[in-house]
Amino acid sequence: MGFSEINGNTRVCGLFGYPVEHSFSPAMHNEAFCHLGLNWVYLPFAVSIDKLKEAVTSICSLNLVGVNVTVPHKQRVLQFVDELEPAARIIGAVNTIVNHNGKLIGYNTDGQGFVQSLASEANFYPRGKKAIIIGAGGAARAVAVQLALSGLQSLYITNRNQEKAEELAWHINKSAATAISTIPWESNLLEQSVAASDLVVQATSLGMSPHVDQVPVFPFHVLTSQHLVYDLIYNPGQTSFLKKAATQGSRTMNGLGMLLYQGVLAFQLWTGVKAPVEVMRYRLLQQFDPK
Repeated sequence: MGFSEINGNTRVCGLFGYPVEHSFSPAMHNEAFCHLGLNWVYLPFAVSIDKLKEAVTSICSLNLVGVNVTVPHKQRVLQFVDELEPAARIIGAVNTIVNHNGKLIGYNTDGQGFVQSLASEANFYPRGKKAIIIGAGGAARAVAVQLALSGLQSLYITNRNQEKAEELAWHINKSAATAISTIPWESNLLEQSVAASDLVVQATSLGMSPHVDQVPVFPFHVLTSQHLVYDLIYNPGQTSFLKKAATQGSRTMNGLGMLLYQGVLAFQLWTGVKAPVEVMRYRLLQQFDPK
């Protein structure tokens, strides 16, 4: 379906954020709708913080199917939806809203997208495994919570701000049986924790374009071929962190998979139709330099 074919029966979903000009989601979702012949369209809406409540109310007023929610609204939007699914409630953030017959249900597909990418692209399943996360911000929180909900045996968290790491550990401990430990930044204990882990997740912004040479302090020398190393950054596609991990023989993944599958899951929540994953992946790859 092309935009010239939009009519009175077209279903509308979109993105609430500020700004939204940089988002890859409209192209990814509209390509999927077109591929499946669905009379749907995905539009970006630049929503300032002071207009968020009005924007969420408009979902029902305008009969939108639903929206994605991005920065700076993922936490603020919690108070404006009618219901939260468990992961969104525990994470404390919403990235997808579904309009279910006038009832707005908030989901968080970020962490689920991460776990799905592990399964689909690395045949890695968290249950019974050990992981370490570098960082304690919003992305780290979504990933950590979903790993714990997926049966992870133990999780180490290290962050420059130790207080944030401890707060995240405390938060997860309330909701999951995973054993949580916090590791002081640059501590000698970091080597032991990495060596004991199956999965390493780099969840800080260090290494993101244009500062591609930045890496967090990390004991790369203890990595082996038994480690899966995942950097949530997807631009550049091969960060300095991943390059250093690869020299140790570790398997590596970038954040494209998480970006892709959080969109796949949102697509399926809205449409009830299986998403064309490879079509969406290809459209994503067209939008950035994957070097």
